Amino acid sequence: MSLALKTLQLKARYQVYTLLAGNNLSKMHGEGYDFSELREYQIGDDVRKINWTITAKLGRPYIKELHANRELSVVVAAMMDGSLYFGEENLKQHRVTEIAAMLGYAAHHNNDLFTGFRFHNDKHSVTPPTKQLFSIEAFSRSLFELDTLHTALDYAKATDTLSSHIHKRSLLFIIGDFLEPIDLSVLAQKHEVIAIIVRHREEEKPNKLGEVILKNPKTAQRRHTDFGAAGIRHYLARLKAHDEAMQMHFMQYGIRYTKIYTDEEPIGKLVRLFV
Repeated sequence: MSLALKTLQLKARYQVYTLLAGNNLSKMHGEGYDFSELREYQIGDDVRKINWTITAKLGRPYIKELHANRELSVVVAAMMDGSLYFGEENLKQHRVTEIAAMLGYAAHHNNDLFTGFRFHNDKHSVTPPTKQLFSIEAFSRSLFELDTLHTALDYAKATDTLSSHIHKRSLLFIIGDFLEPIDLSVLAQKHEVIAIIVRHREEEKPNKLGEVILKNPKTAQRRHTDFGAAGIRHYLARLKAHDEAMQMHFMQYGIRYTKIYTDEEPIGKLVRLFV
């Protein structure tokens, strides 16, 4: 194990066991539920519980009644591809690893089941439901050591895999840079989905470079372009439209989300997810 990875894991574990102990961490409890029954919507019911598929079929709103499950299922899905390879020292991939480790340690501290999914290219690997610290740390190691450069992810296949493999209602964290469209609607109807967006600030506030040759980190294709003021305006307009559509999608399906930059500590924003 590299010193950098060990340092990252120790830091994540310390923050979880000290800063997330007590009330903040306990807010993860009570989010795990098993399906009980469908019933017609009544005034005062939580609209997030509406089952839109049944509602569309019957022509009137129905909600999913759930009963509490004592043991929470925590699932962490890491979306890994070449777009994480941005900036110096591969900071985006390291931050994804750190966040995944924190969530794993939080589940372990809570004595909850942890499941890890790593999506890369058209393949995936799974850390089966576990309470073992060794398995949680092995999952974070697999994220840290993965070679993401010149790889592209099939997001539709990844979400289909999650939908077919997670049978128990879970608290599902999806971690990635979310620079590609992703449809989480089906997952949000089955699970409580939380999106964690990891970005480098220069992706949203790029510097003027003038005439440059850019290399696509996913495909390795090179492109000669003028990345000046006009090029930056075009890029930012497309990024803004993408992010606004993504946020509308999250709001429509009751998906909580947070954005964490590579130059900030994740712990504060993770805590606020459960306040």
